[in-house]
Amino acid sequence: MSALTCETDEEERWGVLDGLPGDPMMWVLILSELVAFGLLLSAFIVARAVNPTVFAAGQAVLDGPLAALNTIVLVTSGWAAARAAAAARRASVRNARRWIALAMMLGAAFIGIKLTEYGNEIASGASLESSVFFTLYFLLTGFHLLHVLLGIVILAIVSHHATSGGVETGAAFWHMVDLVWIVIFPILYLVR
Repeated sequence: MSALTCETDEEERWGVLDGLPGDPMMWVLILSELVAFGLLLSAFIVARAVNPTVFAAGQAVLDGPLAALNTIVLVTSGWAAARAAAAARRASVRNARRWIALAMMLGAAFIGIKLTEYGNEIASGASLESSVFFTLYFLLTGFHLLHVLLGIVILAIVSHHATSGGVETGAAFWHMVDLVWIVIFPILYLVR
């Protein structure tokens, strides 16, 4: 069997994942992470329905404008990652690396802003143990923050060669991080 036949057989095994940009294994990871975030968000929503007063008090401590700024920062970083993927498809390695660097810097800014927000919340008396709201809030946003950090590492790795497939794979993960935050933000900060 030739190498070409092996590659074709391997590609066919991915089914619906074949049409997605980047490596299909990344999409398996993304789908599993979306399930994990979905479960955490579901727990948050159910707990809010059971304890509306506790959740309203917890939300009053949060800094909505700072979280909105973080949303803008992260969405902008997703735009930069998309520009990097487009540059990589054109085989413009230098431009792809520049866009990846911008996405990574904005990701680092997101982390800095989120840590500032955590500091303010902790200074006001919030902790993992202060209420069910803050237990779920810190778990959910902390899990997301770890994904932002992992996304920065993935972008740094794919930036090394900046191939089309590699950058698209990294950008796919980064867009998952964006998407999750776009869902988290209104549920935690806006919905009362």
